[in-house]
Amino acid sequence: MEVGWHDAATTGAALLKRLDACRTDTGASAAPEAAAVEVPLLGDISGRAYSLPLVTLILAGLDAFNPCAFFVLLFLLSLLSHQKDRVRMLGVGGVFILTSGLMYFAFMAAWLNVFQLLGALAWITLAAGVLAIVVGLINVKDFFAFERGITLSIPESRKPDIYRRARAILQSGSVPAMLGATVLLAVAANFYELLCTAGFPMVYTRILTLNELGAGARYAWLALYNLVYVLPLTAIVLAFVGTLGAHRLTEREGRLLKLMSGAMMLELGLVLVFAPGWLNSLPLTAALLAAAVAVTAAAAWATRPRQPAGH
Repeated sequence: MEVGWHDAATTGAALLKRLDACRTDTGASAAPEAAAVEVPLLGDISGRAYSLPLVTLILAGLDAFNPCAFFVLLFLLSLLSHQKDRVRMLGVGGVFILTSGLMYFAFMAAWLNVFQLLGALAWITLAAGVLAIVVGLINVKDFFAFERGITLSIPESRKPDIYRRARAILQSGSVPAMLGATVLLAVAANFYELLCTAGFPMVYTRILTLNELGAGARYAWLALYNLVYVLPLTAIVLAFVGTLGAHRLTEREGRLLKLMSGAMMLELGLVLVFAPGWLNSLPLTAALLAAAVAVTAAAAWATRPRQPAGH
């Protein structure tokens, strides 16, 4: 234990020197650390953090299947599909996705800065884990009691405003007005979705701060996360543009999405509370995803539509 502080040039320098020596001294019996692999923009990915790419893909992929975002985008595209104008659908859908992605990046950057400001305090990780458990339990509850009681879905009281803004896009006489109305809809929808999407960004940004990464690398990982996040939304827009379809998210699909995200969130919360270091394990990360998918697949089979007798 070191006690006392004189100034940065003396005591501070001595502490930093001892910390550096502690990190580099692995001991004669310790196995050498796995060689680091340099990834453009993201920096060195070493053996201690080799699961971060997988964690990024898993969490962003699960976060992307967000019932709240799907609801708004599908409703908007359903209205546009009746006009049979693929260019307008592509433009409106693209602007909606771009605005949503930028807002989500800003939202996650805010979480990241909060965790960076608070540092690597153990109680911060514990608080993030507890909040993740609460969010996960609420989402799992929504599978069994959809939007009843406490819920993180878009409130019914907010949906009329979304409908009004979506119809304003159809009534826009010019392209700039149409795109401007789309930006406003995306901004409003993302504010309504914050509770619906708070869990995964919070857990992921806390994981980033627990890894020894520079500020630039952390923001690059955030950018990768948000790129993965918008891929399913982009696929929806392209499918609508190609088919001029008008599919709305059913209640059963929304419940299953809630269940899968809730199960994964619950697992991550438990890991953050009891063993945050396990998140650096590639097999464990894959096992968490497999468990969430297995639970959701079983629920999908149990709730599948039954064919009438004789058919």
